[in-house]
Parts: sequence; C-alpha cells; structure tokens
Amino acid sequence: MLFHASRIPDLKTLTPHVSNHGTPLVYLSQKRENVLVYLSNPVEKCCKDLGFAHNGPFYRMASYGFNKSGILTLDEYYPNAAIDTYKGVKGYIYTVDESDTFKQMNDIPFAFTSDKPVETTDCEYIPDAYAAILHAAEQGKIVITKYENNTPAKLEWIENIIKKEYEQSADHSEYRFFLKTKFDFLR
Repeated sequence: MLFHASRIPDLKTLTPHVSNHGTPLVYLSQKRENVLVYLSNPVEKCCKDLGFAHNGPFYRMASYGFNKSGILTLDEYYPNAAIDTYKGVKGYIYTVDESDTFKQMNDIPFAFTSDKPVETTDCEYIPDAYAAILHAAEQGKIVITKYENNTPAKLEWIENIIKKEYEQSADHSEYRFFLKTKFDFLR
C-alpha cells in the first residue's frame, strides 16, 4: 500500500504532474505520515492568502528532510511556519496498491514515483493538516523543529540558503514574494 496527498477531492486516478524537478510524475510514499507535508505548499498558501496574483504552477518550498532513522523532519525556517502553512488546510490522502511499475526514489526514503496514471483504492479526508501532523509527531512518526529551537548555526544556514534562493529565483515572482513576506532579512 502506498499513499499520496492532494487537496483535490474524489480522485479515482492520480495523474502525473510537473513539480520543481521538471518531470511529470505521481509521487507516492510507503508511509502515510510522510505525505501530510504535501497537503499545503507554503508559497501557494502565502500568495493566495495575501492576494498575490500568479498564473501557472507555484514553486514548492520544502523545509523537510529525513533523519538517520528515515523519520520525516519538518523544520520551521521562520516563526510559526508549520501553523502558517498547515493549520486549517483540508485535504485527502489517497491509497494505491503497490506495483512493480513504480520506481523507488534514491534520495527520498520510502518514496516511489510513477510516470503513468495510478488508480486509487481508498481515500481518507484530512480536516486539518496541522492537527494531523501534530498527531503524527506525538506518535514519533514526524519530528518538528520549531523555529525558536533551531541552533544559531542552523539559523545562519537558513539565512544563507534563503538569500541564495532569492538571488536564483528571478523567474519565479511568486517565490520571491513569499520569501520577502516571510523572511525579515530580505526586506
């Protein structure tokens, strides 16, 4: 059994879409909790909440990774980022049957892709993505690092990487809007 998250209801077939990687794929995970972070894109949510007009796909910012045990780690790069991104966001977790046609990703633990449409077998409604993420964290399935708990070295790394991302994102006005909105040091 594999999982996929979407804010779109009633999907019977998951179709490949282009992400930041530029290749149309369906992304799936063996771990249900790992797909929760895909229920909201902080860039898209910020732009829509603040009325920034944008046509086309939104750049996706990902402030998560995996620890040595393969547990998803969600890091806040700015104060209250998890609440800001996920609280009140509704969505769905779709279940699909595993298939030998899926390709396992080397750089993301428990993740698989498909370049072909995938039929869903079940759907779970998530009324609040933030509540679901907190519940997974309470169960030890996700680790959340609040902004105020970042080390000085991590905060310096965040500032450096965000400044670099801003410089390199001239063709993504929505991403630049998000970065300037959320990171004081860019203003």
